[in-house]
Amino acid sequence: MTNQVTLIATAAMGLEGLVKSEVKDLGYTDIQTENGKIIYKADYLGIARSNMWLRTADRVKVLIGEFNAYSFDELFEQTKAMPFEDWLPEDAFIHVVGKSHKSTLYSVPDCQSIVKKAIVSRLQDQYNIYTRLDESGARYKIEVAILKDKVTLSIDTTGSGLHKRGYRVEQGEAPLKETLAASLVKLTNWTPEKPFVDPFTGSGTIAIEAALIGQNIAPGFNREFSAEEWAFLPQSIWNQALEEAEDLANYDQPLDITGSDISHQAIEMAQNNAMEAGLVDLIKWKQMNVKDFKPKTDVGYLLGNPPYGERLNDRPEVEQLYKALGGIMKDYPKWSVYIMTAHENFENFYGTKASKKRKLFNGFIKTDYYQFFGKK
Repeated sequence: MTNQVTLIATAAMGLEGLVKSEVKDLGYTDIQTENGKIIYKADYLGIARSNMWLRTADRVKVLIGEFNAYSFDELFEQTKAMPFEDWLPEDAFIHVVGKSHKSTLYSVPDCQSIVKKAIVSRLQDQYNIYTRLDESGARYKIEVAILKDKVTLSIDTTGSGLHKRGYRVEQGEAPLKETLAASLVKLTNWTPEKPFVDPFTGSGTIAIEAALIGQNIAPGFNREFSAEEWAFLPQSIWNQALEEAEDLANYDQPLDITGSDISHQAIEMAQNNAMEAGLVDLIKWKQMNVKDFKPKTDVGYLLGNPPYGERLNDRPEVEQLYKALGGIMKDYPKWSVYIMTAHENFENFYGTKASKKRKLFNGFIKTDYYQFFGKK
């Protein structure tokens, strides 16, 4: 087996461009973009580096193979024809998950069961095993994804999704995923020498992700990945990826990042999370009502995920909040303001038309990301 692999970095809808540019930044050039995923060629080290560095992707998978299947027999035979022994040892714990969309084979439990049988049969043949497989070794999560009768088989290298950075020890009721928070920061043109404020900081995720980006700290630096247990990936690969992350981090980069929130409890949570991330001295935390916010510099960046007012009786209060923020920021025309909200009349209350707006999903909630560019 060669050291070359095809990787799939999955992305939330609308964020494929960000993930693609992160893959490019890692030095990979043979890249294809599809809905919800970026496909690219890499080597074994690329598995570790992608997990270590991709801030905006959801997870990284190894592509095993693709084919069309219109019957369970075809699914079984073509799965069995794949060289699973290149990836799975004879004691592999095989966990198959699946999804099917607009396909003849629409029963996901049946597809999962057939794929598992085919892999087991392949490994029994290859390893000359005449009894049941032991399955006491490392876990391999295999996905069978069927779209319009095209079957894609892949193995998940990540384990817990990439948003699980390992620093969030506490969170509020509706926490923003770390990957989405990083995406919001990357969609601005903020640079680390400029002030950065999140006035609705909650458990601190946006400010923490901004600090990680500002000092070029790899988001996967503080966690483990399922592929670390795989026999064919030597520990030296993970050590190399960690060393690279350590070398590229710019711990001396000064930052001016503030996270504020009306809730004392939220600020305490944010501080605990920042401490876990090793960033406690880098971010200023402040209990404050957004109505009392006053920028201290002429130029800066404000990025927030305010309450959306989803419950009708919360709406008037939330709308007053938007109004107050718009009133404050109109006196600071050189500040760039970025707000993600599901409130469809946000601009009316804020008092200004956004320079740019893009659709994003916060979990299952459809939101708009309003971008107000500061005057040059």
